[in-house]
Amino acid sequence: MTIPSRRRRPGSSAATTMTTTMMAGATALLFATTWSSSSSSPLLVGGALAFVRPPATTIYSTTKTTTTMTFPRLHRAPTFSSSSSSSRTRINGGFSNVGDSENDNYGDGDANPRYPVEPRVYPQRWTQLAYLSLLALLSDWICFSIAASPDAFETAYPGASAASLIDVFLFTNVASCFLVTDVVARVGMEVSIKGAASIMTLGCLLRSGVPDPSPWLRGVEGLGWVANAADVAADVAESLVDALPDFASNYLVDASALTEASRAAGLEPYSLLVLGTVLVGFAQPYFQCTPPTLSATWFASDERASATATALNFNQIGIAVAFLVGGHMARSESGIHDYFGLITLLCCAVTIGAVLQFEERPPSPPSYSEIEKVMRGEKEPPFLESVKRLFDTRGFRVPLAAFICSISITNIVGTFIDEVMERGGITDQLGIDLAGAGFELAILLGGIFIGGYVDETKKYKPVTMACLLATMFFVVPLGLTDHMLGNEPVLLVAALLGLGLSCGPIQPINAELAVDVAYPCDETAVESVQQVGGNLISALMVPVAEWALNQDYEFFGKIKSLDMDVRGDVLLMFALAAATIVFFNTFDAPLRRTMADGEEGGDSGLSSSTTMTTAMTVIDVPSSGIVDGSREASMI
Repeated sequence: MTIPSRRRRPGSSAATTMTTTMMAGATALLFATTWSSSSSSPLLVGGALAFVRPPATTIYSTTKTTTTMTFPRLHRAPTFSSSSSSSRTRINGGFSNVGDSENDNYGDGDANPRYPVEPRVYPQRWTQLAYLSLLALLSDWICFSIAASPDAFETAYPGASAASLIDVFLFTNVASCFLVTDVVARVGMEVSIKGAASIMTLGCLLRSGVPDPSPWLRGVEGLGWVANAADVAADVAESLVDALPDFASNYLVDASALTEASRAAGLEPYSLLVLGTVLVGFAQPYFQCTPPTLSATWFASDERASATATALNFNQIGIAVAFLVGGHMARSESGIHDYFGLITLLCCAVTIGAVLQFEERPPSPPSYSEIEKVMRGEKEPPFLESVKRLFDTRGFRVPLAAFICSISITNIVGTFIDEVMERGGITDQLGIDLAGAGFELAILLGGIFIGGYVDETKKYKPVTMACLLATMFFVVPLGLTDHMLGNEPVLLVAALLGLGLSCGPIQPINAELAVDVAYPCDETAVESVQQVGGNLISALMVPVAEWALNQDYEFFGKIKSLDMDVRGDVLLMFALAAATIVFFNTFDAPLRRTMADGEEGGDSGLSSSTTMTTAMTVIDVPSSGIVDGSREASMI
């Protein structure tokens, strides 16, 4: 997560932050315990029509083979059974009903006699990935929405700063990371994502008020009713504000601190802005810590790293959008109001789509390792106990160190992007914004392409070592001044993009590596530990980098052709990458999940003849790949 501003707001109220955090926590628990799934229906999201039919019983054709397998202490989907006397198969329990399996795509390979069901992937996985990625994008866009125009924000809200609002978001984010694992384990991923998306939407509404969609919708044939509905919602919101007790109205919605121009533009009071930011910060870890779980639950073993990289790094695209769109729109009070309203409209659309279409699990697991986890039926311990278990796991600390190195370097570069560009001769704001957006996009693309290679080869160690070496190489030009050449903007931009392509993929690759060595530990717990460690360490390193930023070190001063200055923050990042390479070279832990996904399907430790009669749910599993009476699901 990039922190693009270093300025801090003096005298921020601890009481205000504590109060708003408690309200956010109460709201999260309310959603987590009361949300119920909705049936699917047509939905217009971002200009594309997405349609999924209502869920129905999945019916499969089967061959006349008889296999019965039962296992003890199974969680959600404990027992597999198929019968020769039945011409159909039903799936009950933890797996939800989704679309057809793709033809000729059965996950991890050919039939394996050790397991009662073959790995299989479903088209719905792309819908799952799309929604989680879009929610991650929106959450970071909201966080850094005013980072590209801090002066305009401080003019609209005297005494406030963009950096202070980002600080509120980040501290709430870290606190929420300690809860996300236990909440997901208790209520499931579907309810958690839907609830978090709803909380984020509520936060957007507090920041913007009920937005007016007229500029975007009234001119679109057939959608004028949406604008009219928004007008009605705005009237209702004003009535609710009038009904608030005096103390609540004065504390939350008092606009007296706003400038005249801010009130005329319709901006919300700063206290509501803080509360909305807290809600979004509380919701974000549910999109940030769950990509490895989504990948393991829905994607085949040769797709997981790419899927994790896409979802995990899509927040970088949110930051890039904040630079580009925010820098263009948020230049005045009225521009900030319209900008916040646009974000709220988009967040509402994605949230509605997620509520209607996001699923808990596929009908059957996508890999042998997931089948084995279901067979084992292990219940995950509380998060703090999982943390202790993870640090006792051989090999876990090495990918954690690589993850922290990557997120620290990308945070430092993003924080000081303006100084980096100005030192290289790029001084106009548009050029800086484009360079920052290009850096974030390079992080995403590097994760997808390099992650795809790791999916195919499972070469976690050599790929990570190569990325760390490339990071050391590309980081030097960011703070290098060659006295003979002077400023080289082209070299600077090329190095920045190269750094994004090489350093960014380290995070998703090592998120998958940590899950691999810690298997069968909960993927959400693994990613939560990495996010907490990465965000905390990088937050501590940013002030150190700020001090080092003003330190110049001369090399080869007596040799005119080689005389150069290197900035201190670049030396700090170079040393961090070098130390990580040395530590990462010690990695020699077994890849437990990869072994479970191997040709022999791993060793579950359970016999196919084992029979238990306690705590069991029967699952009839298809023995052929033919599916009857299925429904289709089209991705956005």
